[in-house]
Amino acid sequence: MTRREAMARLRAWFTQRGWSPLPFQQAMWRHYLAGRSGLLHTPTGSGKTLAMFGGPLLQGLMSLAPNDRERAAERAAEPSAGARARKHVPTLRVLWITPLRALAADTARALREPLAELGLDWQVGLRTGDASARDKRLAREGRVDVLVTTPESLALLLSYPDTMARLRDLRCVVVDEWHELLGNKRGVLLQLNLQRLRDALPALQVWGLSATLGNLQQARQVLLPDQPDAPLVGGARPRPVQLETLLPPQHERFPWAGHLGLGQLQRVQQKLFGVRSSLLFTHTRAQAELWHQALAAVWPEPLDTLALHHGSLDPELRRAVEQGLREGRLRCVVATSSLDLGVDFPAVDQVLQLGSPKGIARLVQRAGRARHRPGESGHIVCVPTHALEVAEYAAARRALAHGVIEARRPLQLSLDVLAQHCVSCALGGGFRAEALLAQVRRTHAFAALDDAHWQGVLDFIVQGGQALAQYPDFHKVVLDEDGVYRVHDRRVALRHRLSIGTISSDSNVQVQFLRGGRLGAVEEQFVSRLRPGDRFQFAGRLLELVRLEQLTAYVRVARAGEGVVPRWQGGRLPLSEALGEATEAVIAAAPQSPEMRWLSPLLQLQARLSALPSPQRLLVEVVRRREGQFVFVYPFAGRQVHEGMAALMALRWTRQQANTVGYAATDHGFVLAPALPVAVDESMLRTALHPDGLLEDLHTSVNLGELARRQFRDIARVSGLLIPALPGRTPRSLRQLQASAGLLYDVLREHDPGHILLGLAEREVLTAQLDVASLAHALQRCQARSLDLHHPTTLGPLSFPLWAERLRGQVSNEDWKTRVRRAAEQLEKRHVR
Repeated sequence: MTRREAMARLRAWFTQRGWSPLPFQQAMWRHYLAGRSGLLHTPTGSGKTLAMFGGPLLQGLMSLAPNDRERAAERAAEPSAGARARKHVPTLRVLWITPLRALAADTARALREPLAELGLDWQVGLRTGDASARDKRLAREGRVDVLVTTPESLALLLSYPDTMARLRDLRCVVVDEWHELLGNKRGVLLQLNLQRLRDALPALQVWGLSATLGNLQQARQVLLPDQPDAPLVGGARPRPVQLETLLPPQHERFPWAGHLGLGQLQRVQQKLFGVRSSLLFTHTRAQAELWHQALAAVWPEPLDTLALHHGSLDPELRRAVEQGLREGRLRCVVATSSLDLGVDFPAVDQVLQLGSPKGIARLVQRAGRARHRPGESGHIVCVPTHALEVAEYAAARRALAHGVIEARRPLQLSLDVLAQHCVSCALGGGFRAEALLAQVRRTHAFAALDDAHWQGVLDFIVQGGQALAQYPDFHKVVLDEDGVYRVHDRRVALRHRLSIGTISSDSNVQVQFLRGGRLGAVEEQFVSRLRPGDRFQFAGRLLELVRLEQLTAYVRVARAGEGVVPRWQGGRLPLSEALGEATEAVIAAAPQSPEMRWLSPLLQLQARLSALPSPQRLLVEVVRRREGQFVFVYPFAGRQVHEGMAALMALRWTRQQANTVGYAATDHGFVLAPALPVAVDESMLRTALHPDGLLEDLHTSVNLGELARRQFRDIARVSGLLIPALPGRTPRSLRQLQASAGLLYDVLREHDPGHILLGLAEREVLTAQLDVASLAHALQRCQARSLDLHHPTTLGPLSFPLWAERLRGQVSNEDWKTRVRRAAEQLEKRHVR
């Protein structure tokens, strides 16, 4: 079939659906047929899947022989007849990599849709952790034409020696949602395996699909490090996002500091019943469980129209919810980031965001879940849980208008991922050190890898390093006489393949009915505090624990009463730098948006008691209360950065005078509470907030050794230092994992202090947990601004949330909510008329 004939058939398929190929889709097809690789960036719901898959479809049509064309025409006219006369022998042509298993099934469905009607007898297969045994076998044997998989499953496939031979006809690798992989270790693992494929298949085309990023050029460079001039294709214009904030009436009492937002329940319910179908996004799984419980208590329809979706639920439960959304059977789904990515739900009419969006890109991504149809604008209803979040919505509105979007910073020199990859290469046929080093250095992640660290990785995979050389369990790879590194031990091969991947989490306990299916998983630390008969809320149900056995919690449905909600680690997201700066700007400016007009009385109170922050002035407040002195600083740099700044200032103050300084932080600022009063002036503040000596002082002000010890557990798991439990054996508990990792950390610190994983743990603490780059930037911004020092006589709207946050760490026979509510009522009586 000629190119013109193939294009005509594809256009005809579009026409049958009432569509017309968009210019960027046609541009993608031209690039693909010309043999190019590149990066497509386009908003969710704009047709990126067909933009990417159209090229391979055209290539497939053009490769048909004359007899094949006749059979293809028959299959296009009568797909079922074509299926009966199948003669096609599948061979892998397109590898489609997606970051989410849930997204993989939806992607496979979308890729299958045009095949029969175009007359292509291709098979689309799945290879993820949730795939069936048959699908895994077909993928392993290369007996599919298109394979949808994840970075981890690709790494697993490439660990078998015969995989490369089965990939000889592979023409294209597509990395979907590349922005989600760019800044984490999953992306690093994928970079290594993509380079391995490119070296084995020089004609291979690699394409990334991404949402809009603040660093698109760098995203392309990371994906295609050897093609600096690869096409960067812009898709459809960003969909207009209509932002609506669910504001309480002006006279209604609204909290100044952290709440779950349940005071908005009635207004949220009215919004939900104003349209056919909605997604209600929360930031944490615990918050999703609580809001689902609250909505269920007042739900006027049958409860099967209300659903819950988060990453700890069993895959079968999640798939049932996703299918209900596609079919339009659900009025509302309360969800977390598990539904952020491009699963296609055209039936969803509106999205609600509970609480601060924390980032502009996240808000745009979630807004795109509504009206997920080409040509339609996104719409999101923002639901504030306390007053200052209203300013963040106004800031997001401003950022959207100016086209501001956050960047995703790629990782470099993740040596634990490299060690895992080297063992996989040794399993997959073996490698020579010089050749693999040259290959690895051609990736963005390891372009700066030096010989010393490379030798450290080789020593680690051969004998675990100097201190562990006497223990056979750490001898994984053997350097054979022919100079090739290989794995000979079958137990090592099995254990390694079981642990491939970089996703680390705390040890989970499966939650399962005594008689029935699984509900999902909760963290071991939560379940270990429960006793048989205790009740807890999970998967939208009130459950009663019957017994805990081998990391499985057997439960039954509780008939009545209340239950605690599980808490998961890592729930707090920091405010992004871009949104923090925009928030500070809208607070300082005249109120123009609906949000800032609503917030105006509160800001007027802040100005009356002290002053408003601004991008040009750093606001500092010193307040004396009965319990002591408090110093409030408002850089608007996000909680993570503020915690580092507070620790830094506390250390530098105690150097000047013996003292004990407590601190707390929120996204807007931080508070210092010295045990002995401190004379605060501009000179002292500028010295305490100076970027000089940052790294040295951080080593002293935070317990870097303990933080590195905690970080080491994840590094040890990724690198293979922690040996996984074999199938059929009882999984290791969190306490056992922590003990094993802690023991290894102590042994290495004492006997091999130069071990590559120790240095990596400390570096990751500085870059990830403390975010030194952002901290240094925030300190430089502080130095560039004038200081606005005030001594208000009482707490105000900005200082009260920080004061309340500090209460969390204090011992009291009253709970935190009671103490905060009482303090808020006293302030409101004093200031609010």
